[in-house]
Amino acid sequence: MIPRLPAPYGTRIDRSETLTFTFEGKAFRGLAGDSIASALVASGQWLISRSFKYHRPRSVLTMAGQDANTLVQVAEEPNVLADVYPLREGLEATAQNVNGSLDNDRDALLDRLGRFMPVGFYYRTFFGPGKNSWLRLWEPLIRKKAGLGKVDVAAPRARYEKQNRFYDVLVVGGGPAGMSAAIQAAAAGARVLLVDENPELGGSLTYARFDDKPEATALLLRDLKRQVEAHSGIDILTNAVANGWYADNWVPIISGNRLLKVRAKEVILCTGSLDQPVPFRNNDLPGIVLGSAAQRLMRHYAVKPGRRAVVLAGNRDGYRVALDLIAAGVEVAAVVDPRSAQQHASLAEDLAAKGVRIIMNATVAEAAATAGNKHLKAAKIASAGSGTSEWIDCDLLSVSCAYTPTYQLALQAGAKLSYDDGAAQFALSNVPAHLTLAGSVAGNFSLPSVLAAGRKAGAVAAKTLGLPGRDIDVPKDDERGVSSFELPLVGHPKGRDFVDFDEDLQIKDIVDAVRTGYSELELVKRFSTVGMGPSQGRHSALATARIVAHATERKVADIGVTTSRPPFGPEKLGLLAGLQQSRYRHTSVHHRHIEAGAKMTPVGAWWRPLYYGDERTRDELIVDEVNLVRQRVGMLDVSTLGKIELRGPDAGVLLDRFCTMNYAKQPVGRVRYCLTLNEMGSVIDDGVAFRIAEDHYYVTATTGGVDRFYADMCWQNVQWGLDVDIHNVTAGFAAFNLTGPLARQVLETVGGMDASSEALPFLGGRVGRFANCPVRIMRIGYSGELSFELHTPQSYGEALWDALMDAGRPFGLRPYGLEASRILRLEKGHIIIGQDTDAVSTADELGMEWALAMKKPFFIGKRSIELLRRLPAKRRLVGFELPASVQDKPDEACLILRGDEAVGHVTSTCLSPTLGKWIGLAFAPADQAEPGKTAVIRTRRGTQLQARIVSPHFFDPENKRQDI
Repeated sequence: MIPRLPAPYGTRIDRSETLTFTFEGKAFRGLAGDSIASALVASGQWLISRSFKYHRPRSVLTMAGQDANTLVQVAEEPNVLADVYPLREGLEATAQNVNGSLDNDRDALLDRLGRFMPVGFYYRTFFGPGKNSWLRLWEPLIRKKAGLGKVDVAAPRARYEKQNRFYDVLVVGGGPAGMSAAIQAAAAGARVLLVDENPELGGSLTYARFDDKPEATALLLRDLKRQVEAHSGIDILTNAVANGWYADNWVPIISGNRLLKVRAKEVILCTGSLDQPVPFRNNDLPGIVLGSAAQRLMRHYAVKPGRRAVVLAGNRDGYRVALDLIAAGVEVAAVVDPRSAQQHASLAEDLAAKGVRIIMNATVAEAAATAGNKHLKAAKIASAGSGTSEWIDCDLLSVSCAYTPTYQLALQAGAKLSYDDGAAQFALSNVPAHLTLAGSVAGNFSLPSVLAAGRKAGAVAAKTLGLPGRDIDVPKDDERGVSSFELPLVGHPKGRDFVDFDEDLQIKDIVDAVRTGYSELELVKRFSTVGMGPSQGRHSALATARIVAHATERKVADIGVTTSRPPFGPEKLGLLAGLQQSRYRHTSVHHRHIEAGAKMTPVGAWWRPLYYGDERTRDELIVDEVNLVRQRVGMLDVSTLGKIELRGPDAGVLLDRFCTMNYAKQPVGRVRYCLTLNEMGSVIDDGVAFRIAEDHYYVTATTGGVDRFYADMCWQNVQWGLDVDIHNVTAGFAAFNLTGPLARQVLETVGGMDASSEALPFLGGRVGRFANCPVRIMRIGYSGELSFELHTPQSYGEALWDALMDAGRPFGLRPYGLEASRILRLEKGHIIIGQDTDAVSTADELGMEWALAMKKPFFIGKRSIELLRRLPAKRRLVGFELPASVQDKPDEACLILRGDEAVGHVTSTCLSPTLGKWIGLAFAPADQAEPGKTAVIRTRRGTQLQARIVSPHFFDPENKRQDI
């Protein structure tokens, strides 16, 4: 059993499960629920990292992932925060930023050379007229030293996901204020998302002492968690970070490898406050921790943080930490209070009764270290009144002196951060509408006021949403988050009093930046890099503002803090580039595809059948579906096609201008191909237009292009001011393509309107009923066979599909998938927009001159086509063929060569089951595009194939099979 404090300490660990891991090649043990750092500290391994600039030994500071002191490398992942990264069996971790080993870092010599590297030394030393030593010598050296961790380019790919979510209320922070706010808002009827970065709800209730009855705090925590978890209107996300605030309450939330894009009508920030370190000489030694970190080690992980402690207590929480340390068996040698008068009499009496010495009007001036600065061994206490000092032996120095609100999200939303120099306390003001603050981020620190502030915030959010809410009073707070004493502003003569642990910046560095002429905080930040490290100023902003104010003889209120920008915490690049996990759309007969054994695949936002069956190989199944359509009859679900309704007297005029053919004079009951271009004359989409009535057109577009098609059409209609209504009805209609020589016989069996060639010729359309389902039917020939496309309202989709399948069963009707459809259209030489076209493809290059009505006075792209026709043609989309016996098959994207030069590429290819040979489409030089010529195709393996250029209309070029 690993020695730990007894229960109830260790709320996050499972004592029954021991985990083994390595750090720096040494074997360690921890418990399930440990973080890497808690397991290391429990084993006596305090040294975890080296600082960025001087390579000084560093260890845990916050135990909350709020500092860079614990950055380590875990396998292929760099910059892991060891104080919050969960331990797992077999984990291998190593230190970063070391030259040699963690214990014996050769670059620790830099700590002795600090006088030669003052703040901004690289600006002044390496830059200037005629100075080229920077590029030749210093830049390579500094680049070699810069950077943390190692990126493993051979690491296995991880899966990253994105998801969109919408809520009435988003509560950021799952502490007592956040839980109270969520409960209040949900009780009023709001749909609430409660987010917290910790593995459990509770915030400070899980580790901090609020009074002398910790059992009462535990009961409160259990009650709040019970209410939150039991309410159906509250969704909970733990181990999740709200990483920024963007316009209209758009908040990205990172949960593992998932990025949730949350949009909320109201946002409540209960983000709490951050414990602040104090600058004194050697204040970065392992063994010097914030009071909240000592409490987290004990309460969360049952780790005794030291044997003998000194507590620097500038506020009430410092006294509480001292009591917690004593309860855990740590000897408290002294409580050092920088204030001149005792403000916590009852707590001081409790400590005095336990034999603890309390030193008033004093502070820690210096810390002494063991050999190699590996750990704290003593603290020097300086008295402000007498001017005397003394050393006290200790292996733990707990610091509880000041807080800053976790203001980042609030400032990103437009709030202002002010400072009261008299009270030495920050406050947030000018909070924008639809954003509410509660808890210590809003200046509430006593537990009663925190709970009441949370309830009030939830009620205010509910009332803003028009839900029933009640007025709640927040009691006056008798605690303050920041003590009124002044932190040391004059640096130690020998330095090493760190203000920014990330960048190794000391008091003298900030003062020197001001003396150099950078008196404004934003300039100090850029010159010194204070606040620009991984911690983003969380623990340096307060001290820096005070130092700059002192150096410029101004108030902290006049200095402020630097601009807070997202992200709040680190974001993996994989999250930004990861898959967009939208809610996939299903057609009305999706379940029928599953029942038929379809292999489904995502196409844009839709799931569509790729092919059906699994009893044979994929290629055999696809070939069988192609033969089904060519020889009998098959049915394809094309419900995903874009569908646009145009109604109004100018509907035909709009289509005439928007697409390339003639539509204003298109007869009612006829279907016409639609090709759309952009202003450059490039092809961007295609479909068909069915004229249902004089003022009514039904237009289809590609599955992936319909949103742009619809948006562009609406935009142009606004510019042209035409009398026409445009509606995107893609989701309103199911559509099925019944195709094959026996297709008409299936329709005749179903019963309904006349589908004969006289009543419904090729490129004809009618409105009527089949199987008692309302249908818009069009005869079009994408597959090259007799083909009927039937569109019906979604609510009739399943009924029509079932009726067609039942009627077609005697004729061998089965569904077919996208792969067979792709082959069928290629055999006919029909293009796929986006596959056989690129961003500059023109209709002339595609051999589609027939689709351009150049006698029309105008259509989008016409002028560009006219200009392009004055120039010599550069390329053409051609057909090519190869014998079926070729060993190295041509693939899409393979290059077309002329000598050693790439002059084109393959866009589509397949081994045609109908023709028994390889066929394909490719862009080739215009002078090489004539049928009968040869194109050299280089395969992926480097083989060069001699392909014969042919007409792209490989199968039934005279259209005899579909014109029946």
